[in-house]
Amino acid sequence: MFSVIIPGRPCLTDIVAVDTQANGQTTKFAFNFPLSPSFSELVVFFLPGTVLPQDTAAAIYIQYPGSDFRFIGALANEKPSSVLKVTPPRRSEAQDEDQMLDAGSGGNGAMVTLGISIEAVQIVGPQLAELEQQQGQGNGPGGAASNQLVRQTAQQRGITTKVLAQRIIGNAFNFLASFAGSDPSGKGQEVVPLKAFQDWWTKFERRVTVDPTFLEREDPRASG
Repeated sequence: MFSVIIPGRPCLTDIVAVDTQANGQTTKFAFNFPLSPSFSELVVFFLPGTVLPQDTAAAIYIQYPGSDFRFIGALANEKPSSVLKVTPPRRSEAQDEDQMLDAGSGGNGAMVTLGISIEAVQIVGPQLAELEQQQGQGNGPGGAASNQLVRQTAQQRGITTKVLAQRIIGNAFNFLASFAGSDPSGKGQEVVPLKAFQDWWTKFERRVTVDPTFLEREDPRASG
């Protein structure tokens, strides 16, 4: 189903099934590869013909020697490949010497495990939003990738694009209404300072990052 490319190394295809359910479907997979030589990014992608079950995504985790698994990204049917930035632990000179001795004696040295888990989008979406916020990769609320999963989650729960748009507009209107003032030109119209819109966007972006599905629950008449 999946493959991995580490720049400068052969393409990884030796995937291991970790968890097979009673119905015969496998939901967890793993790749194992040496920590050395050093690397700073991975390319994870679907093999041709791979389609995930509806309303699921492929969460990607990495485990370095002596550490726990850490979430580093996700794939979906709408996003079948991804370049993932990673930061392997720095090795001391003593560890490098041990690695050279292991290599000379036929040892495998320190190994890294890359785990891929098929999970519901409502579980993966918030993790991806938090990751993108930490990495400063957001492009609008939560970044493009997490937005994609949020939209998929909304569709899963029967929230149409039209309803979602109405709720966003309603959220903005209710927030901005309290900042409305008289038009200085004396035409009797109400105006809203641009800074008020900027403040709303900052608040809205933060809320979507923390709780990507809040719009599915929100009453359009509720305040922002």
